[in-house]
Amino acid sequence: MDEAPPNPTQVIRFCAKFNRSLTEAQALGLSRYLRLLLQWNARINLVGPGEWQVVLADLVADSWHLGDFLRTLPLPGALCTADLGAGAGLPGIPLRLFWNAGDYHLVEIRQKRTAFLLQAVAALELRRTFVRPQRAEQALPALAPVGLCLSRAFMPWPGLLDLVRPWLAHDGLVVVMANEAPPDVLPIPWCLAAATDYSAAEKTRYFWALAAASISR
Repeated sequence: MDEAPPNPTQVIRFCAKFNRSLTEAQALGLSRYLRLLLQWNARINLVGPGEWQVVLADLVADSWHLGDFLRTLPLPGALCTADLGAGAGLPGIPLRLFWNAGDYHLVEIRQKRTAFLLQAVAALELRRTFVRPQRAEQALPALAPVGLCLSRAFMPWPGLLDLVRPWLAHDGLVVVMANEAPPDVLPIPWCLAAATDYSAAEKTRYFWALAAASISR
């Protein structure tokens, strides 16, 4: 494989292998993101070693599948999304190329990762996408009511639900990115609003959308 960071044409051709058609804007955005990610990764190890093709197939692909899933959900109209533990901007930065509803907040306390996120948001010219250099415990009250909360390996999902619940909108959802199907029994008052599975990097992955039956302030 070519180890050089990709141009938009290379990105389009590679994504076509996964039956994903990209617009020119999406291809340009992914090209810019992958270039930045590889540059920064050499200094602070954002995603571990790997060529751009591996990062795209194993990590970025989650973002376009997530965009497909979010479009099926009954999300609030004036949507505020909190992406907790945004790290290297996965899924959030590529996600905004495929799904740009509402205001999207990348919550990340680690300084070097925050600097990367700020540069990536600017380079991709992502609209209504903001970097919040805060702990989740600080960001959530400031953003409440949160219409959508996303988590990718931020913390175990039972703790995530406890953390988010006081600040979630009455019709808000928590989406968990997982390597297993949702459990048959969820803690009260949570229920499964929707779920789906998909294949990425020869693995089956899952999205769970969870809603709380009641929210106490």
